[in-house]
Amino acid sequence: MDFYEKLPTDMLIAFYQEILDNIERGILSKNMYYELGLIISVASIRGITLGKPCDFKPVVNQTLLDEYIQHGQDYHELKDSSLASCGL
Repeated sequence: MDFYEKLPTDMLIAFYQEILDNIERGILSKNMYYELGLIISVASIRGITLGKPCDFKPVVNQTLLDEYIQHGQDYHELKDSSLASCGL
């Protein structure tokens, strides 16, 4: 998730579109749905709403994806608070 958070918004949306296109062509694996979920989550934090493929729910275990996203957010909050306590 950290990788996607560092991307500029236009690049994030380009990744999203490329993954969607490849899923529609059947080129990519189920793991790409999780990547898509991460991109959608980062975009959502930025206030951008991106749609999910119609078969997203049957393929992705939403609970696992939510836990992964939460873990990433907890990590960043901890890292940010550590930097603040160091005066950075």
